[in-house]
Amino acid sequence: MDSNALTIEQEVSLWPGVATAPGRFGAVAFRYGKREIGHLHRDRIADLPVTPEMREDLLAKGRARAHRAGVKGYISYPIQGPEDVSVVIEILGRNYDRAKTAAESVARSRAASQRDTEDEA
Repeated sequence: MDSNALTIEQEVSLWPGVATAPGRFGAVAFRYGKREIGHLHRDRIADLPVTPEMREDLLAKGRARAHRAGVKGYISYPIQGPEDVSVVIEILGRNYDRAKTAAESVARSRAASQRDTEDEA
């Protein structure tokens, strides 16, 4: 793995709750709970899930491109230098925040449901 991709991997793996795992085609996948927040390929491409608004913005700026395998909801972002490292880490950070918020919401709902069940007993 090249130094830019290694920088991304080292940074993201320090975030609480993030797990790294081998992905398809030699990629390194980053997950928060059950949700993938992105993955890096050996050929210095980051595949990142993004909201439709983020996707349009990133594509319009010209650096990101539609996911090379056509996966809806993802973009492919080439990592060519330190400025790309910063952008990819920022996108991964947004995905991390969204995944963490979703997991916390599910946990709160389950806890409330369990309390309701206990109250009925």
